[in-house]
Amino acid sequence: MNQKINEILQEIEKVVVGKNEIVEKILMAVLAGGHVLMEDVPGVGKTTTAMTFAKVLGLDTRRVQFTSDTVPSDIIGYSVYDKESDGFAYKPGAVMTNLLLADEINRTSSKTQSALLEAMEELHVTVDGQTYDLPKPFVVLATQNPIGSAGTQMLPNSQLDRFMIKISMGYPDFQSQVSILRDRHTENPLNKIAPVVNIAQLQELVKETGAVEIKDTVYEYVTRLTVATREHPMVQLGISPRGALAVCRMAKAYAYLNGRDFVIPEDVASVFPDVCAHRLVLATKARMMEERPENIIRSVLDSVKMPVVKK
Repeated sequence: MNQKINEILQEIEKVVVGKNEIVEKILMAVLAGGHVLMEDVPGVGKTTTAMTFAKVLGLDTRRVQFTSDTVPSDIIGYSVYDKESDGFAYKPGAVMTNLLLADEINRTSSKTQSALLEAMEELHVTVDGQTYDLPKPFVVLATQNPIGSAGTQMLPNSQLDRFMIKISMGYPDFQSQVSILRDRHTENPLNKIAPVVNIAQLQELVKETGAVEIKDTVYEYVTRLTVATREHPMVQLGISPRGALAVCRMAKAYAYLNGRDFVIPEDVASVFPDVCAHRLVLATKARMMEERPENIIRSVLDSVKMPVVKK
C-alpha cells in the first residue's frame, strides 16, 4: 500500500473506530472521483466520518443540513443586482467547496435534491444562464436516514445514479463502542487529528489511481455483470453505462489501495455490490416479495463466470 495512503487511513481511524472497511471504501470513492451516500440510523457516526475525511485530506468543506425549507439557491447559489457595477453578481452556494457534507439529504424536496445533479455529474453549476466551475476536487458525502423514518422521502433514481457507492455504517462492535465511550468522555477526537495531505497531493493520488491499468478481459467481465442485471427477471432497470464506468473506476481504486497498478476480476467483484445495489430498479414482483437489491447483486456475481487474468 502507498505510504501516504496508509498514513491517511491511520489518521482517520483515530476518530472512526472499528470501521476500517467503511473508511477504505470512502477513500476509494474519493480517489476514484466519486460521491458517497451513507444510509443508516442517526447517531452511528456518519457526519463525524465526513468531517474527519475533510480534515485529514486537507479539504475545504461545507455542511448543509437538508430540511423541508432548504431551497436550490442554498445549494448552487444565486445572483443579486450590484449597484456599483450595474450588473448581477454571483453569490456562491454550498457547492463551492471541495467536500460537501449533505446531511439527511432525503429530508428535503425533490427540487432541492435535483439542484445537486448538475454539480455532481458535470462539476459546475448554472445560475441565471451563467456557468460556474466547482473547485477541484469536488466530493459529495451525503447521509440519509432509512426510508420510512419520519420526514424522509426516496431520492430519485437519477440522483442515486450519481453516487458512486452507497454504504451503511452500522453499529460499532462491543470493543469499539467501549473505546468510543472512553476516548470521547473528555474531548472531541476531531481536535486531535491533523491533515495528512494537501489538495495538490490528493490530486496526485487521484491521478495515480486513474492510471491503474484495466485489460479488455476485465472490461468484458464488467459488461457481462451489468448485462446480467438488465436481464434479471426481478429487475426492471439494471445497471446503466454510467454505473459500469463507476464499477471500473472503483475497481481501479481498490487495486491502488492494494498496491497494484492493474485491475484483476476479484477487484471488480469486491466493489460491485456497493457500486450497483442502489442503482437497481426492482420489478413489481420483486417489490411485492420484498426482495433486496443486495441479494440480486450477489446472485448476479454467482451466475457470471469470473475470468482468469494473467499479468
